Amino acid sequence: MFNMIEEIGIVTKTEGDIAKVSVQKRGACDGCTASGACESISGGMEIEALNPVNAREGQTVKVMLKAETYLKGSMIVYGIPLVLFITGAIVGQNIGEAYFVNTNSDFVAAIFGFVSLISSLIVVKIWSGKLESKADSKPFIGEIVS
Repeated sequence: MFNMIEEIGIVTKTEGDIAKVSVQKRGACDGCTASGACESISGGMEIEALNPVNAREGQTVKVMLKAETYLKGSMIVYGIPLVLFITGAIVGQNIGEAYFVNTNSDFVAAIFGFVSLISSLIVVKIWSGKLESKADSKPFIGEIVS
C-alpha cells in the first residue's frame, strides 16, 4: 500500500460522502495540494475529507492523505516558483546585457525574476485549484478510531 500521512481528528459535520474533521494543524499542511479542503479554526484545522467509512458527527477518525499527493503539492507550491524565478532572473540578465546597454543588467534581471515569480504563483494557484477537484488529491477517512 502507498505511504500515507495520517492525522487523528473528530468529525464535526457530515454531508453525504463528505465529512468535516477537526484536527491539529501541523507543518505538513504548508505545501499540501489539498490545502483548499482545509479551513483554520480555533485550536487547529477543519479538513473536508471523503467519508467512505460513513463516520458520524462526534466520532474520532483517522484522516489519511497519500504521501505522493503531499510531495506533489510541495513541488508545485515551492519548486515551480523557485525555478521560474531563477530562470527569469537569468533570462533578464542576458536580455539586459544584450538590449539595455545603458541600464544596469542586474536591475533588468530583478524585474524579469519577479515578474516570472508572480506569474508562476498565479499559475500555481489556478493549477492547485484544478487538482483539488480530483478525488485522488483529497484526504479521506481511513478508519473510525472510536
